[in-house]
Amino acid sequence: MHKDKVETKKVARDRIRKRIRKKIHGTSEKPRIFVYKSNKYIYVQVINDDDGKILATASTLEKEFRDKNKNTRNLKASQQLGDILATRLKKNKIKQVVFDRGFYPYHGRVKVLAEALRKSGVSF
Repeated sequence: MHKDKVETKKVARDRIRKRIRKKIHGTSEKPRIFVYKSNKYIYVQVINDDDGKILATASTLEKEFRDKNKNTRNLKASQQLGDILATRLKKNKIKQVVFDRGFYPYHGRVKVLAEALRKSGVSF
């Protein structure tokens, strides 16, 4: 019975992710920002789906992030991660993006990350 619950959850997550990805596509002008949350860390990638290339990345595992913040699971960490990614996007001259939250609901750490990107001048 326990295995069935886990499988049901995985299937539901895949269904949600596919439904969102049907509508979202990153191009060279507007790349896709993909968010992945584990229990400890947050990973963010900027992807050009036309070429299949990753343009920029940021995560709470990086040395640059770890020097500023000890905790990697709170809202403050998400905000700082958004600021770090925004500076990398500015360096690559990317101003407009498409935000892909994956199967995560748009609240908490995902929302704070998105708001930090918007506050830094990235529009989506």
